[in-house]
Amino acid sequence: MADVAESERRILVAVDEGEESMHALSWCLKNVVSQNSKDTLILLYAKPPRAVYTALDGTGYLFSSDILAAMEKYGADVAACVLEKAKKMCKDLQQDAKVEARVENGDPRDVICQMAEQLGADVLVMGSHGYALIKRAFLGSVSNHCAQNVKCPVLIVKKPKTNAGSK
Repeated sequence: MADVAESERRILVAVDEGEESMHALSWCLKNVVSQNSKDTLILLYAKPPRAVYTALDGTGYLFSSDILAAMEKYGADVAACVLEKAKKMCKDLQQDAKVEARVENGDPRDVICQMAEQLGADVLVMGSHGYALIKRAFLGSVSNHCAQNVKCPVLIVKKPKTNAGSK
């Protein structure tokens, strides 16, 4: 058991705008990363590809380069905000943890799987949105895709359901 505590693990945590990913990160910091460990926590934000727009929108208006640039900036701002929140949580819960942050572009399913491989992750931690079967069938489950395709162990952390009416 001493070998595990002293080894340097690379823990990849997929983060996004959802509460589920922040819950997974918090759970990971409390239950997976040990105090004074040599673990490296890699926070990964997969920036979804921008929708492909034709020169004309449905009403016949042209999208200007300013609008497209503003949309691109918004996506970058969202990624920066998510990673800043995640880094603050790491600092608050595990002050000594080594933390790296990455933003990669592409479909989150593919990006997370590719980065787990490229970065040599020892474990992938991610949240689960808890979609019902029908919604998951249409949207696809990122966590399920990763669990099926990543070579390292995958830890999927479900956010506890809150009871309606309770405080």
